[in-house]
Amino acid sequence: MHKKLIILTGAFIILAPIVLYFAFPGVVYNIFVQSARRSAGLSQKVITVDKFTIAYLEGGKGDTILLLHGFGGDKDNWTIFAKSLTPYFHVVAIDIPGFGKSSKIPTESYTIGNQVKRIRNIVDTLGLTNFHLAGNSMGGTIAGKYAADVPDRVLSLALFNTGGIYSAEKSDVIKLLERGENPFLIDSSRGFDRMMALLFEMPPPIPRRIRAYLTEQAISSRDFNKKIWNELAGELYSLESDLPRIRAETFIVWGEKDRILHVSSTRILEMNLSRADTIIIEGCGHVPMLEKPHETAEYYLEFLNMVR
Repeated sequence: MHKKLIILTGAFIILAPIVLYFAFPGVVYNIFVQSARRSAGLSQKVITVDKFTIAYLEGGKGDTILLLHGFGGDKDNWTIFAKSLTPYFHVVAIDIPGFGKSSKIPTESYTIGNQVKRIRNIVDTLGLTNFHLAGNSMGGTIAGKYAADVPDRVLSLALFNTGGIYSAEKSDVIKLLERGENPFLIDSSRGFDRMMALLFEMPPPIPRRIRAYLTEQAISSRDFNKKIWNELAGELYSLESDLPRIRAETFIVWGEKDRILHVSSTRILEMNLSRADTIIIEGCGHVPMLEKPHETAEYYLEFLNMVR
Protein backbone atom coordinates (compact mmCIF):
# COMPACT_ATOMS: atom_id res chain seq x y z
CA MET A 1 0.00 0.00 0.00
CA HIS A 2 2.79 2.37 0.96
CA LYS A 3 4.62 1.57 -2.29
CA LYS A 4 1.47 2.24 -4.34
CA LEU A 5 1.02 5.59 -2.58
CA ILE A 6 4.58 6.58 -3.43
CA ILE A 7 4.04 5.59 -7.07
CA LEU A 8 0.75 7.51 -7.25
CA THR A 9 2.32 10.57 -5.63
CA GLY A 10 5.22 10.45 -8.07
CA ALA A 11 2.84 10.09 -11.01
CA PHE A 12 0.84 13.09 -9.80
CA ILE A 13 3.97 15.22 -9.45
CA ILE A 14 4.98 14.32 -13.00
CA LEU A 15 1.55 14.62 -14.60
CA ALA A 16 0.15 17.68 -12.80
CA PRO A 17 2.29 20.23 -14.70
CA ILE A 18 1.47 18.50 -17.99
CA VAL A 19 -2.27 18.59 -17.25
CA LEU A 20 -2.01 22.24 -16.20
CA TYR A 21 -0.12 23.13 -19.38
CA PHE A 22 -2.68 21.57 -21.72
CA ALA A 23 -5.87 22.28 -19.77
CA PHE A 24 -5.03 25.63 -18.14
CA PRO A 25 -2.27 27.41 -20.08
CA GLY A 26 -3.30 30.73 -18.56
CA VAL A 27 -2.58 29.37 -15.10
CA VAL A 28 0.85 28.15 -16.21
CA TYR A 29 1.63 31.50 -17.84
CA ASN A 30 0.65 33.38 -14.68
CA ILE A 31 2.83 31.09 -12.58
CA PHE A 32 5.80 32.12 -14.74
CA VAL A 33 4.82 35.80 -14.44
CA GLN A 34 4.55 35.57 -10.65
CA SER A 35 7.90 33.79 -10.48
CA ALA A 36 9.57 36.52 -12.56
CA ARG A 37 8.09 39.21 -10.32
CA ARG A 38 9.35 37.51 -7.17
CA SER A 39 12.79 37.10 -8.71
CA ALA A 40 12.84 40.82 -9.51
CA GLY A 41 11.67 41.77 -6.01
CA LEU A 42 8.41 43.21 -7.35
CA SER A 43 4.90 42.86 -5.98
CA GLN A 44 1.59 43.84 -7.59
CA LYS A 45 -0.47 46.59 -5.99
CA VAL A 46 -3.58 48.58 -6.86
CA ILE A 47 -4.63 52.19 -6.32
CA THR A 48 -7.67 54.21 -7.36
CA VAL A 49 -7.04 57.43 -9.28
CA ASP A 50 -10.07 59.44 -10.39
CA LYS A 51 -12.35 56.89 -12.10
CA PHE A 52 -9.58 54.38 -12.72
CA THR A 53 -8.23 51.39 -10.87
CA ILE A 54 -4.49 51.38 -11.55
CA ALA A 55 -2.48 48.16 -11.27
CA TYR A 56 1.26 48.49 -10.78
CA LEU A 57 4.39 46.65 -9.73
CA GLU A 58 6.64 48.00 -6.99
CA GLY A 59 9.88 46.92 -5.38
CA GLY A 60 13.35 47.97 -4.30
CA LYS A 61 14.64 50.93 -2.32
CA GLY A 62 16.36 54.16 -3.27
CA ASP A 63 15.51 56.83 -5.81
CA THR A 64 12.33 56.01 -7.71
CA ILE A 65 12.20 54.89 -11.34
CA LEU A 66 8.76 55.07 -12.98
CA LEU A 67 8.35 52.78 -16.03
CA LEU A 68 5.71 53.23 -18.77
CA HIS A 69 5.00 50.45 -21.29
CA GLY A 70 4.01 50.74 -24.95
CA PHE A 71 0.74 50.29 -26.86
CA GLY A 72 -0.79 46.88 -26.21
CA GLY A 73 1.79 46.15 -23.51
CA ASP A 74 1.60 46.04 -19.75
CA LYS A 75 3.67 46.52 -16.60
CA ASP A 76 5.28 43.08 -16.90
CA ASN A 77 7.09 44.21 -20.05
CA TRP A 78 9.61 45.60 -17.55
CA THR A 79 9.81 42.74 -15.02
CA ILE A 80 12.98 40.94 -16.16
CA PHE A 81 14.68 44.26 -16.93
CA ALA A 82 13.72 45.59 -13.48
CA LYS A 83 15.50 42.70 -11.73
CA SER A 84 18.78 44.53 -12.40
CA LEU A 85 17.37 47.80 -11.01
CA THR A 86 15.66 46.84 -7.74
CA PRO A 87 18.91 46.24 -5.80
CA TYR A 88 19.69 49.96 -6.24
CA PHE A 89 16.39 51.74 -6.96
CA HIS A 90 12.74 51.88 -5.96
CA VAL A 91 10.98 50.69 -9.12
CA VAL A 92 7.36 51.36 -10.06
CA ALA A 93 5.93 49.93 -13.30
CA ILE A 94 2.30 50.78 -14.00
CA ASP A 95 -0.40 49.49 -16.28
CA ILE A 96 -1.28 52.65 -18.18
CA PRO A 97 -5.06 53.27 -18.07
CA GLY A 98 -6.73 51.20 -20.79
CA PHE A 99 -4.10 48.45 -20.71
CA GLY A 100 -3.17 45.43 -18.61
CA LYS A 101 -5.09 45.13 -15.36
CA SER A 102 -5.89 48.85 -15.10
CA SER A 103 -9.42 50.04 -15.82
CA LYS A 104 -10.71 50.08 -19.38
CA ILE A 105 -13.55 52.60 -19.33
CA PRO A 106 -15.27 52.84 -22.75
CA THR A 107 -16.61 56.35 -22.16
CA GLU A 108 -13.17 57.81 -21.39
CA SER A 109 -10.68 59.20 -23.91
CA TYR A 110 -7.15 57.77 -24.13
CA THR A 111 -5.32 60.43 -26.11
CA ILE A 112 -1.68 61.09 -25.26
CA GLY A 113 -2.69 64.37 -23.63
CA ASN A 114 -5.22 62.65 -21.39
CA GLN A 115 -2.78 59.91 -20.48
CA VAL A 116 -0.16 62.49 -19.49
CA LYS A 117 -2.73 64.09 -17.17
CA ARG A 118 -3.50 60.68 -15.68
CA ILE A 119 0.19 59.98 -15.09
CA ARG A 120 0.39 63.28 -13.20
CA ASN A 121 -2.50 62.18 -10.98
CA ILE A 122 -1.04 58.69 -10.52
CA VAL A 123 2.31 60.18 -9.50
CA ASP A 124 0.58 62.43 -6.96
CA THR A 125 -1.47 59.54 -5.55
CA LEU A 126 1.67 57.42 -5.16
CA GLY A 127 3.38 60.32 -3.39
CA LEU A 128 6.28 60.50 -5.83
CA THR A 129 8.00 63.88 -5.72
CA ASN A 130 11.14 63.49 -7.83
CA PHE A 131 11.87 60.41 -9.89
CA HIS A 132 13.61 58.94 -12.92
CA LEU A 133 11.14 58.41 -15.75
CA ALA A 134 11.39 55.84 -18.56
CA GLY A 135 9.03 54.79 -21.33
CA ASN A 136 8.93 52.48 -24.33
CA SER A 137 7.17 53.36 -27.61
CA MET A 138 3.81 54.96 -26.71
CA GLY A 139 5.03 55.05 -23.11
CA GLY A 140 8.06 57.00 -24.31
CA THR A 141 5.82 59.59 -25.92
CA ILE A 142 3.86 59.96 -22.67
CA ALA A 143 7.07 60.10 -20.62
CA GLY A 144 8.64 62.71 -22.90
CA LYS A 145 5.60 64.97 -22.82
CA TYR A 146 5.38 64.60 -19.04
CA ALA A 147 9.06 65.59 -18.73
CA ALA A 148 8.41 68.65 -20.91
CA ASP A 149 5.34 69.67 -18.89
CA VAL A 150 6.63 68.93 -15.37
CA PRO A 151 10.41 69.37 -15.58
CA ASP A 152 11.00 69.95 -11.87
CA ARG A 153 9.90 66.42 -10.92
CA VAL A 154 11.93 64.44 -13.46
CA LEU A 155 15.44 63.51 -12.30
CA SER A 156 16.22 61.91 -15.66
CA LEU A 157 14.38 60.67 -18.73
CA ALA A 158 14.94 57.43 -20.65
CA LEU A 159 13.30 56.87 -24.04
CA PHE A 160 13.27 53.25 -25.22
CA ASN A 161 12.40 53.16 -28.95
CA THR A 162 10.04 56.04 -28.29
CA GLY A 163 7.10 57.06 -30.41
CA GLY A 164 6.22 60.62 -31.31
CA ILE A 165 8.96 61.40 -33.89
CA TYR A 166 7.70 62.38 -37.36
CA SER A 167 10.95 63.34 -39.13
CA ALA A 168 12.50 59.86 -39.04
CA GLU A 169 12.69 57.44 -41.96
CA LYS A 170 9.61 55.30 -42.45
CA SER A 171 9.72 51.91 -40.75
CA ASP A 172 8.15 48.70 -42.03
CA VAL A 173 5.15 49.22 -39.75
CA ILE A 174 4.65 52.86 -40.73
CA LYS A 175 4.53 51.71 -44.36
CA LEU A 176 1.95 49.05 -43.42
CA LEU A 177 -0.17 51.66 -41.64
CA GLU A 178 -0.02 53.93 -44.67
CA ARG A 179 -1.42 51.04 -46.73
CA GLY A 180 -4.31 50.67 -44.32
CA GLU A 181 -2.95 47.63 -42.44
CA ASN A 182 -2.69 47.78 -38.65
CA PRO A 183 -0.67 44.89 -37.18
CA PHE A 184 -1.28 46.16 -33.64
CA LEU A 185 -4.93 45.06 -33.82
CA ILE A 186 -4.57 41.28 -33.60
CA ASP A 187 -7.45 39.09 -34.78
CA SER A 188 -5.81 35.68 -35.35
CA SER A 189 -2.87 33.46 -34.45
CA ARG A 190 -1.24 34.55 -37.69
CA GLY A 191 -1.65 38.18 -36.65
CA PHE A 192 -0.09 37.41 -33.26
CA ASP A 193 2.91 35.75 -34.93
CA ARG A 194 3.33 38.69 -37.29
CA MET A 195 3.27 41.13 -34.39
CA MET A 196 5.92 39.13 -32.56
CA ALA A 197 8.11 39.18 -35.67
CA LEU A 198 7.72 42.96 -35.84
CA LEU A 199 8.44 43.52 -32.15
CA PHE A 200 11.53 41.32 -31.90
CA GLU A 201 14.56 40.79 -34.09
CA MET A 202 14.61 37.23 -32.70
CA PRO A 203 11.16 36.37 -31.30
CA PRO A 204 11.44 34.28 -28.13
CA PRO A 205 10.34 30.64 -28.28
CA ILE A 206 6.87 30.33 -26.74
CA PRO A 207 5.28 26.93 -26.04
CA ARG A 208 2.33 26.25 -28.33
CA ARG A 209 -0.40 26.30 -25.67
CA ILE A 210 0.99 29.46 -24.06
CA ARG A 211 1.16 31.10 -27.48
CA ALA A 212 -2.49 30.16 -28.05
CA TYR A 213 -3.42 31.66 -24.67
CA LEU A 214 -1.57 34.92 -25.40
CA THR A 215 -3.22 35.07 -28.82
CA GLU A 216 -6.65 34.73 -27.19
CA GLN A 217 -5.80 37.54 -24.79
CA ALA A 218 -4.68 39.79 -27.65
CA ILE A 219 -7.83 39.06 -29.66
CA SER A 220 -10.05 39.78 -26.65
CA SER A 221 -8.37 43.21 -26.29
CA ARG A 222 -8.67 44.05 -29.98
CA ASP A 223 -11.84 46.16 -29.88
CA PHE A 224 -10.70 48.30 -26.97
CA ASN A 225 -7.22 48.64 -28.44
CA LYS A 226 -8.85 49.80 -31.68
CA LYS A 227 -10.74 52.51 -29.78
CA ILE A 228 -7.50 53.70 -28.18
CA TRP A 229 -5.59 53.52 -31.47
CA ASN A 230 -8.19 55.66 -33.22
CA GLU A 231 -7.89 58.26 -30.46
CA LEU A 232 -4.09 58.20 -30.67
CA ALA A 233 -3.99 58.48 -34.46
CA GLY A 234 -3.75 62.27 -34.48
CA GLU A 235 -0.96 62.25 -31.88
CA LEU A 236 1.36 59.55 -33.18
CA TYR A 237 4.05 62.15 -33.87
CA SER A 238 3.24 64.61 -31.09
CA LEU A 239 6.47 64.39 -29.07
CA GLU A 240 8.92 65.90 -31.55
CA SER A 241 7.69 69.48 -31.16
CA ASP A 242 8.02 69.19 -27.37
CA LEU A 243 11.62 67.94 -27.35
CA PRO A 244 13.24 71.40 -26.96
CA ARG A 245 11.25 71.89 -23.74
CA ILE A 246 12.76 68.80 -22.08
CA ARG A 247 15.42 69.84 -19.57
CA ALA A 248 16.19 66.47 -18.01
CA GLU A 249 19.30 64.50 -18.89
CA THR A 250 17.94 61.99 -21.41
CA PHE A 251 19.02 58.45 -22.23
CA ILE A 252 18.02 57.32 -25.73
CA VAL A 253 17.90 53.55 -26.24
CA TRP A 254 17.07 51.97 -29.59
CA GLY A 255 17.09 48.48 -31.00
CA GLU A 256 19.12 48.57 -34.21
CA LYS A 257 16.63 46.32 -36.04
CA ASP A 258 13.42 48.04 -34.92
CA ARG A 259 10.76 47.48 -37.61
CA ILE A 260 8.09 49.51 -35.81
CA LEU A 261 9.91 52.82 -35.27
CA HIS A 262 12.97 53.47 -37.41
CA VAL A 263 16.34 53.78 -35.68
CA SER A 264 16.91 57.09 -37.54
CA SER A 265 14.63 58.59 -34.87
CA THR A 266 17.71 58.75 -32.64
CA ARG A 267 19.22 61.48 -34.83
CA ILE A 268 16.09 63.62 -34.49
CA LEU A 269 16.12 63.17 -30.72
CA GLU A 270 19.81 64.07 -30.47
CA MET A 271 19.33 67.21 -32.57
CA ASN A 272 16.42 68.46 -30.46
CA LEU A 273 17.43 67.47 -26.93
CA SER A 274 20.00 69.63 -25.17
CA ARG A 275 21.27 66.84 -22.88
CA ALA A 276 21.15 63.38 -24.40
CA ASP A 277 23.16 60.16 -24.53
CA THR A 278 22.36 57.42 -27.05
CA ILE A 279 22.87 53.66 -27.12
CA ILE A 280 22.01 51.56 -30.18
CA ILE A 281 21.61 47.90 -29.24
CA GLU A 282 22.70 45.55 -32.01
CA GLY A 283 20.56 42.59 -33.02
CA CYS A 284 17.57 43.98 -31.17
CA GLY A 285 14.09 45.10 -32.16
CA HIS A 286 11.43 47.40 -30.74
CA VAL A 287 11.43 46.25 -27.10
CA PRO A 288 15.05 46.12 -25.85
CA MET A 289 13.95 45.74 -22.22
CA LEU A 290 12.25 42.47 -23.27
CA GLU A 291 14.57 41.19 -25.99
CA LYS A 292 17.87 42.05 -24.32
CA PRO A 293 16.88 42.92 -20.74
CA HIS A 294 20.24 42.40 -19.03
CA GLU A 295 22.31 44.30 -21.60
CA THR A 296 19.76 47.11 -21.71
CA ALA A 297 19.66 47.34 -17.92
CA GLU A 298 23.46 47.52 -17.73
CA TYR A 299 23.50 50.50 -20.11
CA TYR A 300 20.67 52.17 -18.20
CA LEU A 301 22.40 51.70 -14.82
CA GLU A 302 25.57 53.26 -16.23
CA PHE A 303 23.51 56.26 -17.32
CA LEU A 304 21.77 56.53 -13.94
CA ASN A 305 25.10 56.42 -12.12
CA MET A 306 26.30 59.34 -14.25
CA VAL A 307 23.28 61.55 -13.51
CA ARG A 308 23.03 60.81 -9.77
